[in-house]
Amino acid sequence: MNEAVPILMYHAIAHRPAPATHGLSVAPEAFAEQMMLLGERGFTPVTTAGLGRAWRHGEPLPPRPVLITFDDGYEGVHRHALPVLDELGFAATLFVSTGWLRGAREEGGAPDTMLDWGQVRELAAAGTEIGGHSHTHPQLDQLDDTRLRFEALRCREAIAEELGTAPVSFAYPFGYSSRRVRQAVRAAGFAQSLAVGNALARRRQGPYALERVTVRRSTGADEFVRLVEGRGVARNFARDRALTKGYAVVRRTRRAIRMLRT
Repeated sequence: MNEAVPILMYHAIAHRPAPATHGLSVAPEAFAEQMMLLGERGFTPVTTAGLGRAWRHGEPLPPRPVLITFDDGYEGVHRHALPVLDELGFAATLFVSTGWLRGAREEGGAPDTMLDWGQVRELAAAGTEIGGHSHTHPQLDQLDDTRLRFEALRCREAIAEELGTAPVSFAYPFGYSSRRVRQAVRAAGFAQSLAVGNALARRRQGPYALERVTVRRSTGADEFVRLVEGRGVARNFARDRALTKGYAVVRRTRRAIRMLRT
């Protein structure tokens, strides 16, 4: 049960993504190749909810488990990723920022073309787990308690209203969290949540701080194989991890200053 599990973090899947999403996007052809590589190497995709249940109750996981996750809710997940996942029979989890999705709850601010709720329902019907990613995609650790509760609860309520089932999994926008954020997400009713970390997920990280590996537009096939097999992950993301730790200190300082001013 101490097995390390790669949780892959995708964003936009697009031929021509918006400039704001380009670096974290993946071309449709590259995504299809990566999924084929998972199949060829015997990986078994599971949902975030499935991993959470297995680790919570000590249940066995399938051979070579891997999680395929998408953040934000970009339209290309339906257009380009769903046909590939459906053909291969792969499970995945989509974390949506409900205020970014096209429809009655849309509040603006999305960096690219997003899914509408009809497409989200089609993804859910195809077996994709739909999880929460806040309502308006803020840096949750910078919010006051009232706004933090709103972001977690409104997101969960919107998904439940649209799909008829409340989500059980959450992913922190930007990967930022703190003990206070994790407690708020748990209080909102989510059973597990994903950070970034750029490391393999392990049970000892706890259900509200599971780490993921970022897949970028620059991630080539050889690098992708190394990442999912856990080879060179720390080296690959050494700079990212250093920047993340440094920025965490900056964010804590900013919040402390704001608290003193109120």
